[in-house]
Amino acid sequence: MTGAALAEHDAPLTVGPLFDRRRWVALAAIALAQLMVVLDATIVNIALPHAQADLAIVDAERSWVITAYTLTFGGLLLLGGRIADYWGRKRTFLLGLTGFAAASAVGGFAPNGETLFAARACQGAFGALLAPAALALLSVAFLESRERARAFGVYGAIIGGGAAIGLLVGGVLTQYLDWRWCMWVNVPIALVAGLIGVWALRESRASGANAPTGRWRRYDIGGAVLITLGLAGLVYGFTAAADPAYGWGHIYTLAFIGASLVCIAGFVAVEALIRRPLLPLRVVLARTRGGAYLVSMLAGAGLIGVALFMVLYFQEVLAYSPLTAGLAALPVTAGIFLAYPVATLLLTRWGATPIMAAGAFIGAGGLLLLARIDTTGDFWGTVLPGELVLGLGIGLIFVPLGAVALHGVHPRDAGVASAVVNASQQVGASLGVAALSAVALQAATAYVSRHLTSPALLLTAEFVNQVKVHSYQVALFWAAGFFAVAGLVVLAMVRVGRVRPGELTVPLA
Repeated sequence: MTGAALAEHDAPLTVGPLFDRRRWVALAAIALAQLMVVLDATIVNIALPHAQADLAIVDAERSWVITAYTLTFGGLLLLGGRIADYWGRKRTFLLGLTGFAAASAVGGFAPNGETLFAARACQGAFGALLAPAALALLSVAFLESRERARAFGVYGAIIGGGAAIGLLVGGVLTQYLDWRWCMWVNVPIALVAGLIGVWALRESRASGANAPTGRWRRYDIGGAVLITLGLAGLVYGFTAAADPAYGWGHIYTLAFIGASLVCIAGFVAVEALIRRPLLPLRVVLARTRGGAYLVSMLAGAGLIGVALFMVLYFQEVLAYSPLTAGLAALPVTAGIFLAYPVATLLLTRWGATPIMAAGAFIGAGGLLLLARIDTTGDFWGTVLPGELVLGLGIGLIFVPLGAVALHGVHPRDAGVASAVVNASQQVGASLGVAALSAVALQAATAYVSRHLTSPALLLTAEFVNQVKVHSYQVALFWAAGFFAVAGLVVLAMVRVGRVRPGELTVPLA
């Protein structure tokens, strides 16, 4: 099951087959759009130190460059799938593409941090329209099994390589042009994809007797607003906790965290009561599937946090150029690719539970290796082994995750069950970046208070680098804890036997 439909619906699809000469061209439009969405999750990581310096963004707020994107993307993904199903996949695809390009252009011209944060949030929101519509269009365009496998192979390769492409493109653009091109590069990509899509894509949507008749009752706007506000409040609370002016015990911090928990509780109540919820609670309350979503969230939290701090370490402490920093981060992706055939083979023999648990603990081990970083920068002896081991662990987790997330699910819930994996990973990334940033900043403050023997030390590069490295080490230890907890969750909740290769699914984003 590919998870093509991102909203729960029982009705058949109303769609005319694409002309043979157009559907492979349509794949090009879908592939370009998906590449844009995937690489934008990593391309700004390399540009972040330069954007922070250019826009005078303080350390406590720089994580919003990443979080604003992942938060709106993950929080609105289910709503985006439902809009695509009922409003029209092609129409939603083109709207998402246009909005994403416009937000990227605004972000490139941002005069301050607040404008950049807002542009990144808009990118995430339009990406939440674009990604599910693209996958649904792909699913209805290729119905013959052999062609479908080829099309999804292209799609899966883009997703697998998108992060690496983002790191390299971000490094090249930042080093040889300007960090703003990491935003502007989306405009020509979207333009080409849009022109192809207008000609090659055919409209499709959900229809039938079971489709809701009310114009707005289809979409569960209230649920989407509640969960997005709840997650945003939680992230903002973590950000306030990292600010020396507030801290964890300040009323300002506690008010945001408390309000966010109320919104999240309200979302759960709404989903339990309304007729067509964004997230049917039966999907997440099943033990195995619920465990898969928790693992996806914890792994997403650890992975994106590590990506942020390692890029900062490469550029701010080791003084790597943006391109060199991008290359230095690639071994994680290499480890993931190495894990794919191993995990696929072992799944047919051992089952998903031991593979995922092993992956989580291996990932934790990789992070502990990375936590040995110091100000001298031993890449080959410290960074490279840690990154490879981390990538191997991540691959062992995520290869079987799609099958586990769909374990025992009713066919009508298969689309939303698959989508929740991706949404939970993005939400985990948002919360992880915020939490790890707060931990790192507090660790830096504590280190300064313990070791600052003279104010003049703050002016020396050596002491400043020691502070930064200590804060990154603490964040890496916490990220390792996320992976270790994920391993325990797998052992306690996930019960899945052997998985056939054909049951592995393509992630959405």
